[in-house]
Amino acid sequence: MTVSTVALASDHAGYELKAQIARQLEAAGYTVLDLGTDGPASVDYPDFAAALAAAVTDGRAQRGVLICGSGIGISIAANRHPGIRAALVHDVTTARLSREHNDANVIALGARIVGPEIAKDCVDAFLKAEFEGGERHSRRIAKMG
Repeated sequence: MTVSTVALASDHAGYELKAQIARQLEAAGYTVLDLGTDGPASVDYPDFAAALAAAVTDGRAQRGVLICGSGIGISIAANRHPGIRAALVHDVTTARLSREHNDANVIALGARIVGPEIAKDCVDAFLKAEFEGGERHSRRIAKMG
C-alpha cells in the first residue's frame, strides 16, 4: 500500500511534537490530516485516538501517528477500535518492527519520553517499513482480529 496521507492526533502534552512531525511529513511530500488538538489546553486523549482511528479505518488516511505524554494512554485508547493496530514505539527499531512483524497501522509516541529527533526518526522508519507477511506473522495478526 502506498502511503500518501498520514493522520496525526495528540492531546495537550503532544501538541508541540505533533506540529514538528506535521512539518516533517509535509516536507517529505505526505498529505497530513491533523485531527487536533489545536493548542496546549488540557484535553482527553481518548477523543483524539477515536478521531484518528476513524480516519484510518474509513480510508481518509493510510497510517496514523498519535502522541500523548507517555504514549501509553493514547495507544490503549486507539487499540479499542476495530481495525486499529497501534504500537507504542520508543526508537527506530520498535517503529520498524511494528510494521514488519505486526502490520501496525498506527504508532504512538510519548512526547515526555522520546525527544523530537528520535520521534521524527521513528515516524520515518514506520512509514518506510512494509509488513513482511509470511505465514508466521500473518497467523499472529489474524489471531488479534
